[in-house]
This record gives sequence, C-alpha cells and structure tokens, in this order.
Amino acid sequence: MLPFPHDELSHWLIALMNDGKFHGKQILPASILKATLQPAIGLPNTLGESQGFCELLNPAYGMGRQTAAYRGRLITYHGGDLPGFHSQVSFMPNDKIGVIVFVIGDHSAPLYNVVSYNVYERLLGTEQTPWSQRRLQQRLAGKKAGTEARAKAGADRVPNTKPSHALADYVGDYESPAYGILKIGLKNDTLQFGFHEFQFPMSHFHYDRFDTPNDEQYGRFSVNFRTNPQGDIDNAAISLDEAEVVFSRKPETLDPALLEKFAGVYLTPTKVKFQVLYQPGVGLSLAFPGSPPLKLIPIKGFKFRTPQLANNIYEFVMENGMVKALKERDPSGEYSFSRQ
Repeated sequence: MLPFPHDELSHWLIALMNDGKFHGKQILPASILKATLQPAIGLPNTLGESQGFCELLNPAYGMGRQTAAYRGRLITYHGGDLPGFHSQVSFMPNDKIGVIVFVIGDHSAPLYNVVSYNVYERLLGTEQTPWSQRRLQQRLAGKKAGTEARAKAGADRVPNTKPSHALADYVGDYESPAYGILKIGLKNDTLQFGFHEFQFPMSHFHYDRFDTPNDEQYGRFSVNFRTNPQGDIDNAAISLDEAEVVFSRKPETLDPALLEKFAGVYLTPTKVKFQVLYQPGVGLSLAFPGSPPLKLIPIKGFKFRTPQLANNIYEFVMENGMVKALKERDPSGEYSFSRQ
C-alpha cells in the first residue's frame, strides 16, 4: 500500500510541470526545479548500438532526476524500486504532460517504461513503438537462455574431491570492509550461508568450494574458502557485483584482563629486550628497540600474528596462570623469548 493517495502524487507531478506552482501558489522555487533538469553526469548512449532502439537518446543524470530525448522530445524521469514494488514518475517539460506508473512484482518491473512510453505516444498522437513486443521477446529469450545455462551448471566440477577440513572448521563470521559480514553456520551436517537478507544452505562443489542453490532471482553464490600458512580456514572469496570480494575471518575476542597479562618485557636468545604492549580498545603490539610497534592480531587461543606476515606466529606460553614466554614460529623454525 502506498503511504499516500495516488491523487497526491499527481499533485506533485502537476507542480513539477508548472515551474513549482499548484493551484496558483508557488510551492517550489522555479529556479531550483530548473536546476534539477541540468545534466551533470553523462550516461552511456548505447541503446541504438547494442539493441537497435534509437527512440531514447543522450541520457544524463542531473540533480535528482534523469533527462533524455525521447523521439526528439525532452523527457525527465526517475524510478523508485524496492523488492516487489516499482514506480516511475516522468514528464515532458516542453509538452506539459506527465505519467506516473506503479508496478507490483519484480518480473514485471520493466513495464513502467513500456507503459510510460506508450502513454506519451498516445497523448502526442505519434506512431506507437512496439515496446511491449520488444521487451517480451527479450524476456522470453533471456528465460530460455537461463534455463539452458542452468542445465549446464557444474560442468567444471572436479569429481571425487573432499573438503580439506571438517565442516565445523569453516564455521564463523567473515568480514569485508565494503560488504559487511558473511556468516557461515552449520546445521544438520550442512554449511549455512548467511549474507544480509540471504539465507541459504550450501552444498560441497569440489575441494574447498561450496555453493548455494541456484535461485531463479539471485542466482548461485559460490564460496571459495582459503587457508592461511598454518592450514586454518582464514578467508572466503565470493564473486559479487563486478569483482571478487575476499571476506576475512573475524579474529577471536579475548578477555582484556588476559591481554593485559601478556604485556611486559621479554628477552631474546641474544639478550635483547623488547616489550609487548597492551592498549585498551586496541589490543597487543610488539615493540622492539628502535622500531615502531607491530600490532598483534588474535588467531586462535594464545596465538597471534602481525598484519604484515601471515607466516610468523607468536604464541604466549602459560603455566599455572602465569605468562612464562613468547614463542615465534616461522618457516625456518621456532624461537622462545622468556618473560622478564
């Protein structure tokens, strides 16, 4: 249900087409409305080249609305879209006619342009463009191609492979600075995919790749899990939008009182002293003489690493609740630094 009656939106459109006036009263400054029609960002002018449709030319985005030339006439428009609900408000400034279209249903969303263009052509008395037939042909061709494509899904699957880890090892929260949190759960021996409003089970594809079901609207999410040098599941990669996005496993949250215990002075085998620093809200860092502090990132248990080197692991050694040493492991071996 719309939050306001249809006729109120028509009043809004009438004011837009009459330089901000409604029933003889200036309710919007004409200069501001004029500014919204000024093109600010050029948009691709490719309909003619890509689809052979030349009725809509030179589209541009202005201050909150788009403009274009429709069959030689200036048109301005802007749509509104939510899942299941779509709308288009448009008018021709020089011809003083406008059209409002509401559409319910995602599959019929393209209809707001089809209906708008047809109404304009009828009101202007011009020959009608076969927009409905064009869009129907595209819809049927796309549906046919999608059906054929889904029948070939999984052609690159390598048979008889297994995940590198037990399913429980993949469970956790993975984070991307741009896309937020990817939640991987486990239910009835099946990994669960949770990403914003998307909630799907996942099936093993091959190696460390798991896929969601092939949803007709959203397609298939394919998650490729990756390990760190220590063999732990460290991140998850998904193709989103126009690039691969890597979600990093969120580090464990350790008790600040425990972190504070780790802070102190340590001694290398060559008798060089260095410090482990603790800062509330920030965490631990290594401070070697003459060098800037290196942040320590929690991995698992008492193990940490620095942002620069995933190969180097720092592990605090506890005995009877006391910190005795800090071990550093890298591909060359293991060193022990005693607590002073």
